[in-house]
Amino acid sequence: MTASTESRTTVGHRICPLCESTCGLLVELSGRTITRVAPNPDDVLSAGHSCAKGLGLGRVEGDPDRVRTPLLRTPGGGFRAVGWEEAFAEIERRLTEFVLDDPGTCAVYHGNPAAHHLDATFYLGELIAALGTRHVYSPASVDTWPKNLAHMALYGTGLGMSLPDIDRTDHLLILGSNPMVSNGSTVTAPGMHARLAALRERGGTLVVVDPVRTRTAEVADVHVPIRPGTDALFLLAVLSVIAEEGLSRPERIPDVVDGVEEALELAREFTPDSVADACGVDAEMIRLVARGFAGAPAAVAHSRIGTCMQEFGTLANWLVEVLTIVTGNLDRPGGAMFSLPAAGGQNTWPVTRPPTLMFDRWRSRVRGLPEAMGELPAVCFAEEILTPGPGRTRALITLAGNPARSLPNSGAIEEALDALDFMVSVDCYLNETTRHADVILPPPPLLTRGHHDVTLSHFQIRNVARYTPPLLELGDDELAEWQILLRLAGIARGTPERRVEELDDEVAAVAVRRAARLAGCDTDRAARAVAGRSGPQRLLDLRLRSGPYGDRFDGGEGLTLAVLESRPDGVDHGPLRPRIPEVLRTPNGRIDLCPELITSDLDRLRARRPDPDGGLLLINRRQRRGMNSWLHNALPQPDSGQCALLMSPPDAARLGLVDGDRVAVTSATTTVAAELRIDDALRPGVVSMPHGWGHDGPHLQTPRAEAMPGTNYNALVADTTHLDVPTSSPVFNGVPVSVTLMNEENSRCPTW
Repeated sequence: MTASTESRTTVGHRICPLCESTCGLLVELSGRTITRVAPNPDDVLSAGHSCAKGLGLGRVEGDPDRVRTPLLRTPGGGFRAVGWEEAFAEIERRLTEFVLDDPGTCAVYHGNPAAHHLDATFYLGELIAALGTRHVYSPASVDTWPKNLAHMALYGTGLGMSLPDIDRTDHLLILGSNPMVSNGSTVTAPGMHARLAALRERGGTLVVVDPVRTRTAEVADVHVPIRPGTDALFLLAVLSVIAEEGLSRPERIPDVVDGVEEALELAREFTPDSVADACGVDAEMIRLVARGFAGAPAAVAHSRIGTCMQEFGTLANWLVEVLTIVTGNLDRPGGAMFSLPAAGGQNTWPVTRPPTLMFDRWRSRVRGLPEAMGELPAVCFAEEILTPGPGRTRALITLAGNPARSLPNSGAIEEALDALDFMVSVDCYLNETTRHADVILPPPPLLTRGHHDVTLSHFQIRNVARYTPPLLELGDDELAEWQILLRLAGIARGTPERRVEELDDEVAAVAVRRAARLAGCDTDRAARAVAGRSGPQRLLDLRLRSGPYGDRFDGGEGLTLAVLESRPDGVDHGPLRPRIPEVLRTPNGRIDLCPELITSDLDRLRARRPDPDGGLLLINRRQRRGMNSWLHNALPQPDSGQCALLMSPPDAARLGLVDGDRVAVTSATTTVAAELRIDDALRPGVVSMPHGWGHDGPHLQTPRAEAMPGTNYNALVADTTHLDVPTSSPVFNGVPVSVTLMNEENSRCPTW
């Protein structure tokens, strides 16, 4: 449906674009204003679930502080509103220098919100290609790369990950994730609280490994309060028990798996007794976890951000897969399985052997750190701008991202942003990053977009296909984000005069040829089938028709965009089903359980056993209304210590601190100020803060976020040392810090 600008009440379907759960919503509109948002009880995946973020969609759309017209920087550092043509004229005047005269010196940073939208999914690559740059960054290298690399090494693709078949498992082991608050990540399973309750009700077991007694740990059968950063040691010890007690199940392991005995042999030296002190976990607890997992009829382990943002994140995420495989739980109902996304993807398209591993195909200029999936590590961002020499990044385009609060070492990031020669931001907020921009281009309201989450359908724990059309037409003063991206691409190519429609047709022509090849038909037939569409809808229709459930452009009963438009609650293609070996994209079509790319890091693990008495370690925590930093203004956290530094009672007593103290938190990088709250949910030696806060400084237009008493966690994180070596991902969990009462000497540290 489309709601006009008239003040009439309409109700339409919407897939929530705010997090990975992709819940189905019903949105009530009065004209262009959202008056009510409710869960859709008939949605084939979410079945009436939504979290507070989705139900707050009206506040996100109606936030009075959103940027709604293009802005140009003024000489004093402020901004003035301009029309679209003036904004693009300024970009045309200045951007070409960094593309034509000094090629490759314009970088791109795209934030998490962009990953949820068709516009960026289909058109951001056009802009990157037009810029001719290899300097591309996103939060992926901060929070998912260790998991991506482990999956690339084992299965051949970093996107088509193995998924926990939560609804059919008997035993679920969760490490570094709090889905009762986050709703899950790299797993699209709306209503996790109900799914975990159902696991318990059918007699299953939930085990949570986390330094904090999180909301998820509170409902678990077993909570393992591990020391931060030691998940790899813990998992090796679990595997050593399986090896020592003969608990592996070779009869259930797919015959395409190589290296099972080698993997078990590698683990033998890491006995529970030898790692217990380092992990802060009793050796008998490790044995209990190992026997319970190995003995369950169907078991699966799932790891997420807590395991990715630590020093041995790649090893930990590899070991999660090893554990699932050696116990015979890969590609089986109730174990780890692979989705079959309706729009296709890396794990559905035909294989050209040998496929290329999307890792280390080029390296960064300054430190020579490896690329992954087309992007450089985020720890390179500041140094590539601040380090002189040929190829130095001099210009930047950001899309829906706030690297000044999302990347490590925020002080260096803001220094780098200030040192740029030119910057363009496609963003709806004037935040810590976009205040450095020369031009800000606002995306239109979320409800002007159609939605099918191409990326996240790779993580769905059930094979469903859903699409919700735009609920609003673009206003006269609004441009679709895909139109903005194509206009920027046209400028970068030196052809600013070309019409967006013409550029879109060129993009579609390439997509038509690809889709026809996948569908086994001629290009004319594919082109005719989508002739009435344009923009993301045309490209999505091509993907759906040539995908695993598609009609192959023959007008039959297969899946098309029109089918999904007629069925707004979605189409259910059933539970996950076995896909090995066809899902594999490894060079030989097999799974090497001991890839040297990862196992070579075991020597570093052996040499860096943590000191059990090494002081306080800082870890991140999730917030129910938060999605990194961008929702903080529209959906601020209630002021009840949500943004405070949490500390255990024994640590507070030892340091002479009391609840409500204002404290200085100091790492090797800097010092920040925070409010202290004492909480017995934390194990001793661990302190916790949420990420992305500390909204302060000149020229911001986020007053509610600025008013919250949060502090900048990321300022404490190093960007040159303390990395997960295989991926060069920064260590956000397990950051050594000291905490002291604020006094005259340290009172100059950054405040709330």
